[in-house]
Amino acid sequence: MKWTLVFCLWVVASAAGAVITRADVDDAKYRVPASSFPALADLPGEGHGVLIAPTWVVTAAHAAPMQMQGMDTDVSIGGVARRIKRVIIYPGYQKLPGALVDEALKSGDLSRISAFLASSNDIALIELESPVTDIAPVPLYRGDAEVGMTAALMGKGATGDGARGQDPGSSHRTVLHRGFNVILGADERYVWYRFDAAPSALPLEAITGSGDSGGPLFVGEGSAKQLIGLASWSRYPKDHPFWKMWTPDRPFVEGLYGVIVYAVRVSRYVLWINSVMSASAKKPGLSVR
Repeated sequence: MKWTLVFCLWVVASAAGAVITRADVDDAKYRVPASSFPALADLPGEGHGVLIAPTWVVTAAHAAPMQMQGMDTDVSIGGVARRIKRVIIYPGYQKLPGALVDEALKSGDLSRISAFLASSNDIALIELESPVTDIAPVPLYRGDAEVGMTAALMGKGATGDGARGQDPGSSHRTVLHRGFNVILGADERYVWYRFDAAPSALPLEAITGSGDSGGPLFVGEGSAKQLIGLASWSRYPKDHPFWKMWTPDRPFVEGLYGVIVYAVRVSRYVLWINSVMSASAKKPGLSVR
């Protein structure tokens, strides 16, 4: 993850164990084998995507640029390296400006960063050189009833728990963990959920952590799984206790209970996803970035 996003807690979608868990539940209960979600794609270094068609992976745009800078040319799906053909970023997507981060560091006010991220279309597609034939793609959720759903989230990012927050020294590529949360709200770009403590928390309540960016938020089990979100960013509400003790010259602690986590609302990008894949099928040589 870029330091700017780490500092501001945004891009947890990201995460030793991955995902940030309840402090009163054994970490082992969150661990799952890779076979539980074979369509999970590991991006080079850190971050995830999801196989949604034989030659297509969807991810968060802020996690995708590393594929475009010559850092690597493969993603791993099912433990197998898959060659990247090209990366397609949603039109108009912009990276978080460093000037906003500098301003936040000086003032301690992160509201402008929050507003910028809330208006960002943080989604991208990765086209693979060859189709994946040994793993079934995950269907996209196409409805509008996400609010109130209990969704599963997965990742191999940073470890930590809701009481102490994310461990700042934790690796961003570890073992696979799965947790759950309830979708509280949705708009034209994102769905979001809150990290609750007991007794309000789900038995395996969790959020994504640094290194889980682009990872899945899904509903259903087995062949009925549907992708509803992609880990993107998070924020502390204005009334969160964290703000009473934090100042710009102190380390920023991610992942405490009460944080609100945002995931790209996949249902609102289905038309764009379909149009990109259809255009590629008609013009194999097309390259869009």
